[in-house]
Formats: sequence, structure tokens, C-alpha cells
Amino acid sequence: MRQVAAMAGISNPYLSQIERGLRAPSEEVLRAIAESLNVSADLLRGDEPPDGSADVVEAIQSDPDLTGSQRRSLIEAYAALRQVTVKRRRSRGHR
Repeated sequence: MRQVAAMAGISNPYLSQIERGLRAPSEEVLRAIAESLNVSADLLRGDEPPDGSADVVEAIQSDPDLTGSQRRSLIEAYAALRQVTVKRRRSRGHR
């Protein structure tokens, strides 16, 4: 975790407090940590991917040919498109 703290520009003690739930990171710190881990800030917040999408998200995250920014963008776009489809189906009475 020292590397994550260094890449995110925060101290190791501060990162440790975040990990233990003693402190809540600011949005800026959360984004910096997410970027250093090559994941989205939403994922770090505990927002789960939509049902049935874990395999897609995992495939995007494990693709070595994508940058961290590209991974985050693809995951966010995928989640948004799925959300639109789910809302449309629910409004029509489908599940």
C-alpha cells in the first residue's frame, strides 16, 4: 500500500486511517487512490456493478492493453447503458 499512497500523493498513515474506516477521503483523494489502482472511484466507494455485469467489469479491468482512464470510462459507460436498458424494461413491465 505504500506505493498506492505515494502514487496518490497521500501519506501512509492517512491511507491506513482510510482503510480502517477512521477517516473518509475527500473526492480528490478518492479519485487519486482509484487512479493509482486503475479502478473507478465508484468502485472504491463500494458501488457494486449492476447484477450480471461482474464478468464484463472484470474483463475490462484485467485488459492489459487499456489504460486506467480507458478502463474507468468503459466501466462507467457500460453501467450507464445497462441502467438505461433496465429502466426501459421496468417502465414496460418487464424485469
